[in-house]
Amino acid sequence: MDDKNKLSEIETDHQKIIENKELNLLESLIPVVILMSLLAYNIFFVEDQEWFGAYTNQFILLLGGLAAAVVGVFKKVPFAIMFQEILENLKSILVPIAILFLVGALAGTWLVSGIIPAMVYYGLQVLSPALFLPVSIIIAAIISIATGSSWTTSATVGIALVSIGSALGIPTGMIAGAVISGAYFGDKMSPLSDTTNLAPAMAGTDLFTHIRYMFYTTIPSILITLIVFSVLSGTIETTGDADVSNLLNVVQSTFNITPWLFIVPLLVIVLIVFKVKPLISLGIGVLSAIVLALIFQNDVLLSISDSKFTSILDSILIETQVETDNEKLTQLFSAKGMQGMLWTVYLIICAMVFGGVMDGIGALAKITKSLLSVATSIFGLFASTVASCLGLNIVASDQYLAIVVPGKMFKKAYEDRGLAPENLSRTLEDSGTVTSVLIPWNTCGAYQSGVLGVSVADYFVYAIFNYLSPIMTLIFAAFNIQIRRLLKK
Repeated sequence: MDDKNKLSEIETDHQKIIENKELNLLESLIPVVILMSLLAYNIFFVEDQEWFGAYTNQFILLLGGLAAAVVGVFKKVPFAIMFQEILENLKSILVPIAILFLVGALAGTWLVSGIIPAMVYYGLQVLSPALFLPVSIIIAAIISIATGSSWTTSATVGIALVSIGSALGIPTGMIAGAVISGAYFGDKMSPLSDTTNLAPAMAGTDLFTHIRYMFYTTIPSILITLIVFSVLSGTIETTGDADVSNLLNVVQSTFNITPWLFIVPLLVIVLIVFKVKPLISLGIGVLSAIVLALIFQNDVLLSISDSKFTSILDSILIETQVETDNEKLTQLFSAKGMQGMLWTVYLIICAMVFGGVMDGIGALAKITKSLLSVATSIFGLFASTVASCLGLNIVASDQYLAIVVPGKMFKKAYEDRGLAPENLSRTLEDSGTVTSVLIPWNTCGAYQSGVLGVSVADYFVYAIFNYLSPIMTLIFAAFNIQIRRLLKK
């Protein structure tokens, strides 16, 4: 049988799906099994999980792609088809990669301009012993939205909140649960977050469409979380005061704090609301932050470098840190610029190589058909996605792979069901990003537990937002609420 008879193409709005009549389901799953086996080996048998150094996950994805290519060779699939699919995949992520680099630049310029420090400064002032827990959620959410990182939020403001709350007599598990809930809400909704950029890149939608669509499931989840923690606050007898004066003094002595700094985030929000393209919105956010840095933060710029121009350039391109008299605040007031986005960019590229080869040999089409035959309803498809994300967070111990692998595997299944790609990207975040912290051996669970000094078992029940999010997305799917369809041409 020649190649034309073995391989056929199905036209979709975005790309061609290759079907291979000579490939069965077990053969299609060989690369996936190899991929998962390598990940498991790396987790359980490799010291410090650095089999290939910092880029272990990227190399494992490439090895998975190599395994898929070997399967394709045995099924006589031409290399040209595999390479063509890889190139198509890589072309589809050029804009997401450009957005990621702009996100890095935004994080750096928002730091040196004083925008992020201003959010920390005003956020800490709203602490109240009577409403400590819900206010902690709000503070962690604000900082996480500003920085795009739940890890940074917990390692800085989170530690401070745990210390202050403990002094007030509040159980540390409750405080950690509140901090983690707020931090992951902000991480999930921030355009600066790598996972928030990764999910739409895998699903095939754009950043701001993804963020707007997440509001439907995320807002109810965080509101319920705030209500529960408000009720919990009423059951706790606190002692003492929430003294954050030292932190406030350090921030104010390092940066020129003024409400005018909020002009830039408000401008970016307005641009997002009016659906301005992400590249333009983020670019304006970077340029306007540079202007504010030159107006308000001359001393900060000169403390980084002898030249203000060099300091701004460094904040855009490489890691920048503003030294303070407080070690934890110094950790918070650091950004990695565009350089900090390289790890995620490499991960996306390697995922596209793996997915491209899987596309080229017809494996994804075969797996998708099998999934659709099992998931006979829309709810079944969403439930399968949630289960896959949770499973990968448990097995692969990495939230990035819990987004990348299901995103690539389920993308065509959602298209075949006539579902818009933002359904998939939202589900990836609802079940992949936020649940990683609930698993003790996951990188996120281990990190948060170590930084906050609270075991996963202690904060698990209080990380309400994190386990409510996948439940909420399943409720929406079950009752067909805000399930967006593809427009037929």
